[in-house]
Amino acid sequence: MINDRYLSSIWPWLLLFSLAAPAPGAEPQTLTLKQAQDIAVKNHPKITASELQVLAAQQVVIQVRSAFFPTLTADATAAGADQNSDRISAGALNSPRVFDRNGEGLILNQLITDFGRTANLTKSSELHARAERQTAIATRAQILLAVGAAYFNVLQAEADVQVAEQAVKTYRFTYEQIQTLAKFKQKSDLDVSFAKVDLEKARILLVKAQNDLKAAWAGFWTVLGYRDEHAYQLIEEPMPGAVPNDPTPLVTDALLNRPELASLRLDSESARRFARAERDLNYPTLSAVGAVGITPVHDPAFPTDHYAAAGVNLSFPIFEGMLFKSREQQAKLLAKKADEDLRDQENTIARDVRVAWLNTNYAFDRLDLTAQLLATANQAFNLAQTRYTNQLGSIVELSQAQLNQTSAQIDETNAKYQYLTQRVLLDFQIGALR
Repeated sequence: MINDRYLSSIWPWLLLFSLAAPAPGAEPQTLTLKQAQDIAVKNHPKITASELQVLAAQQVVIQVRSAFFPTLTADATAAGADQNSDRISAGALNSPRVFDRNGEGLILNQLITDFGRTANLTKSSELHARAERQTAIATRAQILLAVGAAYFNVLQAEADVQVAEQAVKTYRFTYEQIQTLAKFKQKSDLDVSFAKVDLEKARILLVKAQNDLKAAWAGFWTVLGYRDEHAYQLIEEPMPGAVPNDPTPLVTDALLNRPELASLRLDSESARRFARAERDLNYPTLSAVGAVGITPVHDPAFPTDHYAAAGVNLSFPIFEGMLFKSREQQAKLLAKKADEDLRDQENTIARDVRVAWLNTNYAFDRLDLTAQLLATANQAFNLAQTRYTNQLGSIVELSQAQLNQTSAQIDETNAKYQYLTQRVLLDFQIGALR
């Protein structure tokens, strides 16, 4: 036997392990659409990649803007010269004389003006960085759209499984009822065969619905940024009302709010500023340079052991083989292309908004139509069942009525979640998902 002293020494650890271990059959964590979207924003690699792209674009701004600041370099030089060497070597024009020396010093370079080139390059890179920020917002919106679609896809698949399970129960009850009646010769073996076929079809429908549900969960976990399974219980979202009767205001909102268009506008302006910077290659560059240092080893002809100098340098391009003109023309053409890309995207988004509005209206109308269809199918099934029970109808009539009822149930559940999915898509198209 285990003594009381031993138990008293280990019971705190047993209690800790019992609290840490998950309870068998624990309820899955409930999850709303907003919570699912928050998880995706934190976990999805595409969102992280887009944010890193923004940070990289901001570093380009710093790199280009660095031309405005002075550069300070330290140099150390040692040279030994052969007194009998030629004063001018082959292949180049050289200084007339090289001295034995050792020197250390600093060189300072400062751009005074390049007549707007660096300023335009800096502005172009800033606009491109802002465009990358809008692209990151667009990526976030696309992930939120994917989360919404996957969320309602799971709910729809769960509803389909419930319909299929109910269909199996109904068909099994009908099959067993007809099978019992056939034993007393009140129904034929043909009726039993028809009922069994319907039952098997219902089982196939259930297996397919269960498989679709597993696939829907797999897609949902992936869009949340997970690679493994997570137990969630999705919460039903409230049904939104109808959309406006006129899509024109929605198109206007989309043209103002879609981050893709904002990114293209910024990139178009960035391309124009880059074209100006390429034009500025034709202008001179004025810079200042200063040097200071010491020469502990030097030629006796130079008595000082230190040096200092300052000056300005003006560089003016004269002829470069039409390189600058070609670069300017290329940049202008690319800027025009950016404008056309923007116009094309605006037309595409206007079309997508109208199509999404039409599909949302259709999905909303289907809510009432499928509800009426289900009510009619239920009524028809009840009548067919009564007629069959009273020996007035055939098994084919009953089978068709059951099939119509199951199909109407699936249509009603699908109509609900398709409408919710279309509303999320419409919100994405008008730029409301952020």
